[in-house]
Amino acid sequence: MLARRQELNTQLQVVIDGFLLAISLWVAWLLRYYSTYWFNLKDAVDPFHDYHWLFIVIMPFGPILLDLQSFYQSPLNKTVFRSIVQILRAMIGLSIIVSGCVIFLRFPMANRSVPLLFIVIGTLALVIKERLIAANLRRRAVRGVQREPVLLAGLPQDLAALERSFTAEQRLIIDVVGRIDIDRQPISDLVEAMHKHAVSRVIFAASHSRLNRVEEAISACEVEGVPAWLVADFIQTSIAKPDFDAFAGRPMLVFRSTPEVSWALWIKRGIDIVGAFVALIIFAIPMAIVAVMIRISSPGPVIFRQRRAGRFGKPFVMYKFRSMTDDAEMRRAELEPFNQMSGPVFKVESDPRITPLGRWLRRTSFDELPQLWNVLAGDMSLVGPRPLPLYEVEKFENTAQRRRLSVKPGLTCLWQISGRNQVKDFGDWVRLDLDYIDRWSLGLDFKILIRTIPAVILGLGAK
Repeated sequence: MLARRQELNTQLQVVIDGFLLAISLWVAWLLRYYSTYWFNLKDAVDPFHDYHWLFIVIMPFGPILLDLQSFYQSPLNKTVFRSIVQILRAMIGLSIIVSGCVIFLRFPMANRSVPLLFIVIGTLALVIKERLIAANLRRRAVRGVQREPVLLAGLPQDLAALERSFTAEQRLIIDVVGRIDIDRQPISDLVEAMHKHAVSRVIFAASHSRLNRVEEAISACEVEGVPAWLVADFIQTSIAKPDFDAFAGRPMLVFRSTPEVSWALWIKRGIDIVGAFVALIIFAIPMAIVAVMIRISSPGPVIFRQRRAGRFGKPFVMYKFRSMTDDAEMRRAELEPFNQMSGPVFKVESDPRITPLGRWLRRTSFDELPQLWNVLAGDMSLVGPRPLPLYEVEKFENTAQRRRLSVKPGLTCLWQISGRNQVKDFGDWVRLDLDYIDRWSLGLDFKILIRTIPAVILGLGAK
């Protein structure tokens, strides 16, 4: 079936792009090498074996970053400018990964002109390849080659609405060979149409009141061995996205309002582990110094432990450097009348329980660093909604606010880069968290992490 063939073609493009990027790197080195030949400056270019490690980075991560930019989606509907923007964004991400390897792993990179040439050559190669593929697809579609014969079955009004939703690209690759009104035509007409047109699939579109009739038609497709696709928009949701799965031997329609389990989430977890591990190594000595300062400056433990609500509300123990007096929890009740945050969250400006050192820790967000252990343990992520104490979660007035618990909590999120303590309305805080959940991508995580750096350094919104 063409849908499966398209999936295989995309996977093939990923492999081809990996090799294209590798070849682009080699060509970039050759151009740089021979451009210095006439000036007797061969020594100005590093030997090519110094760039071999780049293949390990470029070939797998290049296609992954391109996929994150939706580079492989709808090649027929994209402009060249759009393709170049997607490629350059992927190249920026690739450059950051390479820079990290050079800075932290000390990989050789003396000549900066080779990577710059690689970006230019790689971008041109990817654009040319995509344009050739798009031109070939368009030419074959116009000629009718490999267009998928599809039969539509259902109620006329539902079929018309379905066809109006087809994209220009889908119209080029799908050939609607017939339409069956299952309300008025017998099942035998559907079977005859499948025989006549040798269709590769039948798409059903009908209201839930006709499901019995649709079931009969799908049974006919089953006997013929023709795949049957059912439009399931008779179940309306505003946020959740439908998916199909099987459980206990039964077919299931799954409606998810959170990011689906995918390789992107596995990469996110990998970034969490590597990022937390590297950060703990970098800040090991400063954290040890801060621990000593806390111990000397005020009585009480160095690490503050509190049970917080994790994913789906599962409790876990969160760690922070103690920034308050040891009796802070007991004094909370007397400060309740001065709470400046709406909703269940408790925030007091110039909180008297905060120690002088604690104010500096909070302003610099240094008190949050022990949570890197929570990230390594899997209770938290680098990016995600901030975890709240269990007693605050229990006070949620709107059950819809609990959807912020549907993903793993994090060190930073949109709330941190939007002013933190300047956000006084808990409803605004939740809206930022839900916006993050609905728009989640690795690219969004990266943007939040980058914007968190100046927010922490400048202490934006921190008190």
